Amino acid sequence: MTAAALIERDFAVPDIRCAGCIAKLEQGLVRDRRIATARVNFTEKRVHLTHTPDARMPDLIGAFSTLGFEAHPLGNGADATDVGAETSRELLRAVAVSGFAMMNIMLLSVSVWSGAAGATRDLFHWLSAAIALPTITYAGRPFFRSAWRALRHGGTNMDVPISIGVALVCAMSLYETASSGPHAYFDGAVMLLFFLLTGRWLDSVMRDRARGGVAALLRNMGTGAMVIGVDGDSRWVDATALEPGMEMLVAAGERLAADGVVVAGESRFDLSLLTGESAPVAAQVDDRVHAGTLNLDAPIRVRVSAAGADTAIADIARLMGEAAQGKSRHVRIADRAARFYAPAVHALALLALAGWMIAGAGWHQSLLVAAAVLIITCPCALGLAVPAAQIVAAGELMRAGVLVKDGSALERLAEVDLALVDKTGTLTLGRPEAMGLDRLDAEVRSLTLALARASRHPLSAALTRELQAGGVRAARVEAIRETPGVGIEARWRGRVVTLGRPQGSDLGNALATELAVDGRPVATITFADPLRPDAAEAVDALERDGVAAMILSGDRAEAVAPVARDLRLTAQTGMSPQDKLAAIARQAARGRKVLMIGDGLNDGPALAAGHASMAPGSASDVGKNAADCIFLGDRMMPVVQALRMARRTQAVVRQNFLLAIGYNVVAVPLAFMGLVTPLVAAIAMSGSSLIVVGNALRLKRAIR
Repeated sequence: MTAAALIERDFAVPDIRCAGCIAKLEQGLVRDRRIATARVNFTEKRVHLTHTPDARMPDLIGAFSTLGFEAHPLGNGADATDVGAETSRELLRAVAVSGFAMMNIMLLSVSVWSGAAGATRDLFHWLSAAIALPTITYAGRPFFRSAWRALRHGGTNMDVPISIGVALVCAMSLYETASSGPHAYFDGAVMLLFFLLTGRWLDSVMRDRARGGVAALLRNMGTGAMVIGVDGDSRWVDATALEPGMEMLVAAGERLAADGVVVAGESRFDLSLLTGESAPVAAQVDDRVHAGTLNLDAPIRVRVSAAGADTAIADIARLMGEAAQGKSRHVRIADRAARFYAPAVHALALLALAGWMIAGAGWHQSLLVAAAVLIITCPCALGLAVPAAQIVAAGELMRAGVLVKDGSALERLAEVDLALVDKTGTLTLGRPEAMGLDRLDAEVRSLTLALARASRHPLSAALTRELQAGGVRAARVEAIRETPGVGIEARWRGRVVTLGRPQGSDLGNALATELAVDGRPVATITFADPLRPDAAEAVDALERDGVAAMILSGDRAEAVAPVARDLRLTAQTGMSPQDKLAAIARQAARGRKVLMIGDGLNDGPALAAGHASMAPGSASDVGKNAADCIFLGDRMMPVVQALRMARRTQAVVRQNFLLAIGYNVVAVPLAFMGLVTPLVAAIAMSGSSLIVVGNALRLKRAIR
């Protein structure tokens, strides 16, 4: 089975509840010979399959069904968001119904608790049953459906003991009511469902919010575009129907619905959605523009190069969607614990039932104890210990301009003690800036802009960007012609003007261009690749946090020396990709945990080899794909913020494990000894989950 022969497909699986579900799906699906890999995204309740071409859709859905899960094929990321939102709405309706019923049953129970007896007590018990039984039938569906699917296929999950516990309590309460017994637990059964549903709804809402960042990004894509046909007529085309090669007419104030290349007109674009920077960026003929960016000034025509799932904004959305699904060490621990949960709980409940029967307690009391054991041992808190913290942390970092591709990256990032940093494009901005433009007279600046904006050369692009930002208006020139490797030439007021390579040689290796009129130099403009504005601050912060930093660069020593001197860092220069790999291997052999930060094509292997890795948003596709995290904008402090958030996240994860384990250590013996009623068990179990989620939510605003 070769990778080329495999097909990839996504499925929404609403019944993914905990780490046990993740392990069951990932291990169970691959037992089907047609399925090569299965990867669960807990955040989005989605499973990504790679399978052979002969696997039909009914076969794949049947593989899920065999494991007791209902699956829906997805066409795109928006479908996953819709499924998650509908699940939250269903749970909220169930919470509302169970809460309303619980309050009414509690009111009826007041009289019983106050000492009502005989026919009065029986009447209130029957009224409670009339409210409770329909409520449990409706509100308990999320648990009953999941439990039935598991049992029907010979398996089990965390909803099986919950369903058995609720059914036991209802059956015993109905028997007590029919036989005029003194105790009925309808209030406890409904309250149990209310607390369980509340915890599950909060969990669902938390994951909806994590998905919300992805949905918000995708909503920022234009809904469609006015497309110009071959006959010159225009028609509105929905974003989902746009195809490469189509030509869009984009009005001022309109967001692009697809990636493309400008073929007519010029304007400025707000790129803050993609770069985090608010300064508008000019775009003219042959410039690339991206879906989701806002056309600010004038109408332009754009030829579509990528649409839908192939756009840059969709790529970023996919990166965000991958957050918190990595298999960290803590997640693997939770997986193993949850795998043994069902058999252990059922064994404990049977042991409690048998023990109390042998002790002479009678079947009624013994069943109550067994039901309490089933309910109180639900491993929701254990299953949420890691994902809750990672989801909250990834969401906060996203708002700070850091995209976390893999939840396990947070664990690895928290362990780093050495940062190896590339220079160009990482410590520096990676784009040249012209020096001393303000010292040129107005006519020279105007003439320079007229020539520079006609060229795609990086230095010309830098000149165009800075002169336009300064409000310079281009001179009127004619007969523009560019000679690759030499420069650009035009006619101005009957004279020949050129912008290109300096004629003198006293500039050494400095980047520079020269404006000449009729062959006589008028102005020489030099360029520099400036440091990121907070590079020194970020390096100092890393040092204070116990992370030493060092430069690894493929540039020449004389180009790296000023940066190393300004940041007070040691540097290795002239390094090939293999040299960088070797440097990381040497540090790893010494026991160091390396954080590699780089952006270029030559940094890809090093980024993949680091214990953890980060790349700026301006990095090459190879760099962004290899990195664990991507930071946006020109600032470097997000690297430090990500490191600090990772350490705080790991502390919260450890606290969550202690809370979950401590809860079971205390609660299970109490339930086994008969000191916990089903009502108290429901409150305790749901409370433990809410405590874990609440502890994770302490990470919100942790980096503000």
